[in-house]
Amino acid sequence: MPQIIPIKELKNTSEISEMCHKSDAPIYITKNGYGDMVIMGMEVYERTMRQLAVYRDVEVSEQQIETGHTKDAWTALSGMRKKYGL
Repeated sequence: MPQIIPIKELKNTSEISEMCHKSDAPIYITKNGYGDMVIMGMEVYERTMRQLAVYRDVEVSEQQIETGHTKDAWTALSGMRKKYGL
């Protein structure tokens, strides 16, 4: 379940920091009852960025397949062997 706190609680920086490090999910900050910001610990942020990078790579690969920018394995391997002298 997501943690949601009002913006006025950001004054308690030590408590907020502790919450971020204990949670594996972002903490949502509200202002006047509406969503305003999201905060998270560095580990959660870095893990999220790694996941996004993988998703982007998969998306690029899918686009390459759709547009026909692919090679069969034998052609790709023989090209690598020639390029690297294997």
